[in-house]
Amino acid sequence: MLTTVEKDVAHTRLQAAVEEMCLTLRRASRSLYVRDAADFACAVADLSGRFVAYPQDVGVSGFVGLDLTPAIEAATTDGPLAPGDVVLTNDPYLSGGLSTHLPDVHAIAPFFDGDELVGYGWAFVHVSDVGGRVPSSVSVLNDSVFAEGLRIPPLRYVRAGTVVPEVEAILAANSRTPEANRGDLHAMLAALDTGRRRVGELTTDLGPAGFADVGEFAREQSAARARSALRTLADGTYRFEDFLDNDGVSGVPLRVVVTATVDDGAVHLDLTGTDPQVEAALNMVTFGRAHSWVVTRIFALIGTLDPAVPLNGGLMDVIGFTAPEGTLLNATGTAATGVRHATTSRVNDVVSGALVQAAPEVLPAASSGLVVPVVFAAADGSRVDVVEPMVGGTGARHGADGADGRDSGISNLSNNPVETVEANVSVRVLRYALRTDSGGAGRWRGGSGLELEFEALTDGGLLARGLERLRFRPWGFAGGRPGALTELVVNEGRPDERRLSVVDVHPLRAGDRVVLRTSGAGGYGDPLERDAEAVLADVAAGLVTAEAALEAYGVVVRDGVLDVAATSAERTGRSVSPRERNEGSVSGERTEGSVSAARAHSLGPERERWERVFPSALADRLDVHLRTLPTTTRAARRREILGGVLAGLPQRFPGVAASEEELVAAEKSFAEAVAAATSTTA
Repeated sequence: MLTTVEKDVAHTRLQAAVEEMCLTLRRASRSLYVRDAADFACAVADLSGRFVAYPQDVGVSGFVGLDLTPAIEAATTDGPLAPGDVVLTNDPYLSGGLSTHLPDVHAIAPFFDGDELVGYGWAFVHVSDVGGRVPSSVSVLNDSVFAEGLRIPPLRYVRAGTVVPEVEAILAANSRTPEANRGDLHAMLAALDTGRRRVGELTTDLGPAGFADVGEFAREQSAARARSALRTLADGTYRFEDFLDNDGVSGVPLRVVVTATVDDGAVHLDLTGTDPQVEAALNMVTFGRAHSWVVTRIFALIGTLDPAVPLNGGLMDVIGFTAPEGTLLNATGTAATGVRHATTSRVNDVVSGALVQAAPEVLPAASSGLVVPVVFAAADGSRVDVVEPMVGGTGARHGADGADGRDSGISNLSNNPVETVEANVSVRVLRYALRTDSGGAGRWRGGSGLELEFEALTDGGLLARGLERLRFRPWGFAGGRPGALTELVVNEGRPDERRLSVVDVHPLRAGDRVVLRTSGAGGYGDPLERDAEAVLADVAAGLVTAEAALEAYGVVVRDGVLDVAATSAERTGRSVSPRERNEGSVSGERTEGSVSAARAHSLGPERERWERVFPSALADRLDVHLRTLPTTTRAARRREILGGVLAGLPQRFPGVAASEEELVAAEKSFAEAVAAATSTTA
């Protein structure tokens, strides 16, 4: 029987093993997106199929709660795994939700002590291309999983240490980038071999029973510490909602709703009210279970409250989950999933919007809310490369500004060094910098977004999957302002300028220039209470212009110097009560009572216009009706109802204000449409 100290030491060895697996994979990989951007991960699971060790700071952070069991069961219908076998899969449906979209290829290797199975090694990489309709396989306009590329059910890629040549031939024949893919897959095999050796050393010292004790100990410790951390939140039920810009088919936005119940150190997330799955690649497969990528904000919250908590599957023990079947977060059938990261990014900010009401001094305002791998595809399809994985900033929180140009909300992706990009991709990077005046103003400023400008050196295609926050700003909190909206422009300032919102494969000619400015994150607290010297430092750093310093913060900067007297006069002249400053901004809902104005979410004018016409209560009634319809008809019916109302409003509503007459007519139109629809349900 191992002592607690011995178990802790053994788990530290196991943690070191998964870090070494990750380093092995990264060094052996072939593609920019794996080697430099770090879209990969490794872990070790015990016989439960749940991870007992996961890397702390290498690779994608959000998959710590995955369960290997469904994929293993699917791969072993013809017999158990043997030493040297490796299972491969990429299909969200056939793997039981292990994979989240087809470019994420997962590998599972059984680990043995002699003839006794003791656990599993796991690795995944985002490969460059798995076939399908577009280069890189990912486009929001893909309407089913069949358009997204090769589906790999859980199968044996390696048998007894030898790659199955027929499987490798099929993989190569169904990719535009077979050599890069093969290199990344073999890098996973190298990582799994590393894990096999290290776990073998551990089981030699501990025996199979001792190894099992260490895994159980690790998960129990994480669960107990997570529960203790979450007990600091105020018990209660909290609701929040936010939107994706559109449904990928039309200009109708998609609503994401979370009702979070905090109870004695556990959090239950109920996504009832979230819109139906769509005929575009915005869906997420969860099978109605708490999926690791949907609850990453809870992981982050636990890690904030207890920075030393071990990362492993035990964190999932404190999280409950409900998502009605046939919705964005519990897609069924063959719904496309390629851009699921846009949806999960929004979910995590909605979770923050709910739980910030329970812990206003802990959780942040909204992050920038997007992850956009900007892809340049050669015209002949010979190369498909991520120029940069573009994010924005993190939301400000009580006591601290948000991080600029960094948002690890659902992943831990690194940026690609510009020199590496220009050496490997047919583009010239003209600007890669923090975006001025993008972070939401507040006592603590929201993190700044990024700005990327590059020139195509050859003809090719632009893909920008996950492009979001062009219509609805990342919300601020407690008087903090929302962040700036995203912009994507081709040939800005030229006669052939094009502003893009939904990008499939946009053709580029040699000499075309692309500019992507990502959204900034939400601010926290009254901007007039921000230290004037901090505003001056932001101006000096190029994060805030002198004009914005005056308009948003009441701070007067002339020729780079703070005018103390003018600033004092400016701020005194603007002083109003907190309730007046937050008038009309309360949006979070605690079921036991209303949220005070001092805790309001600042949504921005676009969101406020939208919710005047489409209020939550009516949207909830419509959702109840839609769930009575066949899954395949729900999204179209919702689009029909909302589209009919939008037809009476300006084309770019809510980005463009409507007249009072138009708003009143639209409010009436939506109320009547919902009443008519729900009368048929009754």
